[in-house]
Amino acid sequence: MIRYMLVSVCLLATTCLFRDANAQGIRVGAERFETYLPALRGKAVAVVSNQTGVVKMSRSGESDAYVHIVDVLLDSGVTLKKIFSPEHGFMGHAEAGANVQGSTDTKTGLPVISLYGSKRKKPASADLQGIDAVVFDMQDVGVRFYTYISTLHYVMEACAENGLPLWVFDRPNPHAGYVDGPVLDLSCCRSFVGMHPVPVVYGMTIGEYARMINGERWLKNGVSCDLHVVEMESYTRDSAYSFPVAPSPNLRSMKAIYAYPSLCFFEGTPVSLGRGTWHPFECAGFPGSTAGDYRFTPHSLPLLCTEPPCKDVECTGFRVPDSITDRLPTRLDLSYLLELYRAYPDKEKFFQPFFMKLAGTPELETLLRQGKSEEEIRRSWQPALEKFDKIRRKYLLYP
Repeated sequence: MIRYMLVSVCLLATTCLFRDANAQGIRVGAERFETYLPALRGKAVAVVSNQTGVVKMSRSGESDAYVHIVDVLLDSGVTLKKIFSPEHGFMGHAEAGANVQGSTDTKTGLPVISLYGSKRKKPASADLQGIDAVVFDMQDVGVRFYTYISTLHYVMEACAENGLPLWVFDRPNPHAGYVDGPVLDLSCCRSFVGMHPVPVVYGMTIGEYARMINGERWLKNGVSCDLHVVEMESYTRDSAYSFPVAPSPNLRSMKAIYAYPSLCFFEGTPVSLGRGTWHPFECAGFPGSTAGDYRFTPHSLPLLCTEPPCKDVECTGFRVPDSITDRLPTRLDLSYLLELYRAYPDKEKFFQPFFMKLAGTPELETLLRQGKSEEEIRRSWQPALEKFDKIRRKYLLYP
């Protein structure tokens, strides 16, 4: 049985919330077998991936199915030695921020080394002993505080320091067509949810982002990785691609993925984002809110969130409209943040330390406290956004 037919069940059947991912004829990097298999056969390979590293394949006598890149490589005669996994683990079951321990892949017997555990977020030299090449294949969502790009950074750094080539199999970014939000200030806000001087939405695929990390010399000591990006076919920045598998437990629909960069700021506040409901990142509110009229009550939900904010207490706020999926996003929507901040009764307790890490600068909190409008806040971002966009354009691969 194909392992990732099982994973979609383990993720609470999240794939049913996504449309056919290949409706536009896009071939993701992992599906361009002719590009990378000749170079990887005969080498000892390590894979950095999770439940999203799947490709659509036809098998004799069977309907099309999604097959994991680990199985694809093994079936193609590539010698796999080990697997590295990011936040949420190799199967994508772990909650946000949960310590993920190493394990063994039950199907292949390969060791799975966690890059989101108590010991390390970067492969150690000992982990790469006997390895000739590393493959990175994960579905990113194109937002600075989504940690897969931080894992990418450390994998690139480890490959550079150990003289190993890194193959990044590119995948679409639903927020690839625009840049928006404050640019991270490295002097105060660098962390695993923001490692580089980029805006909240940086408008690049993960392959393009890897090129920028290399080109801007952001790796430790300015080292450069031997990087090979396997580009997609038939992809453009206005391609309406739907994910075949949820990228993490609480991004269960394209609606949530489109709303994620606008709503995730609330992770640094007392506001609930619907964790502990069947619609996480599709709503926002808090108990007793006078803003909005959507009501929801978070509960403990295994595999999604066992201890959600506002657990077992009814919240009032907003539900993201279904129309958000009618077109690709073009900007952040700050209306939720502005309205719920205005409605929160104790302003001194609204902003928690994590808010500044997500924003990437103390300025956003300051402007909100000053009562600035959305357009005034946006104007404060523009000089840094324009400077970043000039850098970004050097590394783009798709129109």
